[in-house]
Amino acid sequence: MSERIYVFKRFERFWHWSQAGLIIFLMLTGFEIHGIYKVFGFATAVGYHTTAAWTLVGLWVFAIFWHFTTGEWKQYVPTTEKVGAMLKYYAFGIFTDAPHPFRQTTLKKHNPLQRLSYLAILALVMPLVWMTGWLYLFYDQWAAWGLAALQLQWVAVAHTFGAYLMLIFLIAHIYLATTGHTATSHFKAMVTGWEETH
Repeated sequence: MSERIYVFKRFERFWHWSQAGLIIFLMLTGFEIHGIYKVFGFATAVGYHTTAAWTLVGLWVFAIFWHFTTGEWKQYVPTTEKVGAMLKYYAFGIFTDAPHPFRQTTLKKHNPLQRLSYLAILALVMPLVWMTGWLYLFYDQWAAWGLAALQLQWVAVAHTFGAYLMLIFLIAHIYLATTGHTATSHFKAMVTGWEETH
């Protein structure tokens, strides 16, 4: 038996897809800046990368405001309840058609593993990317800020490391989005807002 519930509000869907598009574009231009391939050319890639980064900052400022004014920030509070059951489900149960241990609702959109993953991204990976990105962007100000001892090469390595962590998250996120009751059901929910639960 299935039930259709409205899970993702219009702004959440806009924020999700805009953020995804900007992050993918940042990866494409960033990896070009590091010389992995050539599409735009170095100078153009740097300009696009900087513009996309500031656009993402603006989107995040608005998203943070929205999450706090609507109370949706509570959706991301981590919990260890059912973490073991979720790990067991993703390791074995998903391949044996076992029942999903988490029931999604409008008030509980993310399962415990999602909450922990988003916390790791928001508290560890994104600060690494943003701090090293800003240091990179304002390299000419380091001496004035008392940061002359920093080495640009290590800032670049840390920034690239953060980008690869985001890429790993993106691949895992896309894979797990295909593990609904159909391969496209979670994608449809993030387009329409409606999720079918079983």
